[in-house]
Amino acid sequence: MAILPIIETPDPRLRTISTPVEAVDDDLRRLMDDMLETMYAAPGIGLAAIQVGVPKRVLVIDLQEEEDEEGKPIKNPRYFVNPEIVWESEDASTYNEGCLSVPEMYAEVDRPKSVTVKWLDYDGKSHEETLDGLLATCIQHEMDHLEGILFVDHLSRLKRDMLLKKLEKLRRQKRAA
Repeated sequence: MAILPIIETPDPRLRTISTPVEAVDDDLRRLMDDMLETMYAAPGIGLAAIQVGVPKRVLVIDLQEEEDEEGKPIKNPRYFVNPEIVWESEDASTYNEGCLSVPEMYAEVDRPKSVTVKWLDYDGKSHEETLDGLLATCIQHEMDHLEGILFVDHLSRLKRDMLLKKLEKLRRQKRAA
């Protein structure tokens, strides 16, 4: 497995609409393993393939909400190939979202509270499940990446511009240090 470089805004590749995967094979599983390792190292809870420069409809998620006796997160990786939302609730929830492609920036985003998603797993097996809570928020966030959408696109123009200016200022400070 390898840690891959994560593309950051304003890289135009993040605006690419990802293409469907034709087959879950060893190459795709290797990509998903590398994506998972990259996500854990970042650290994050979700990663879409386009964030590592691969325009395929693939994402990995691990909320790591449970902890072992020593207080370390228990890994519970989930793999989503060609995910598709087939239903979403009218009820919304708000979550303070961040993104590995928009580092160290956070903003509250409203999304449907629950979604039903169809996808293929690591072995190409088909699933359909209704997700809610943080998992529903996370999968919607990651699926936005498959359409070339970033969480900042859900903000007002003023909030988005302020957040992106703050990010650029942070980058300048890091380069100067």
